Amino acid sequence: MALEDKARHAAETTRGKAKDVVGKAKGDEEMEAEGKAEQVLGHLKQAGEKVKDAVHSATEDDRR
Repeated sequence: MALEDKARHAAETTRGKAKDVVGKAKGDEEMEAEGKAEQVLGHLKQAGEKVKDAVHSATEDDRR
């Protein structure tokens, strides 16, 4: 499940970047803003996954 989440969050970030670039090229400020928002959301979700991984790793180390 974690790998699926990571892939989904990375895809969200990439999709946001694409919207941002296309919005800039077309002069569509709304699309550009949506793209930036998707990128931020994707990055935040990726950071959350990293935190979960770190906590999991730390608790695994404590069990040993």
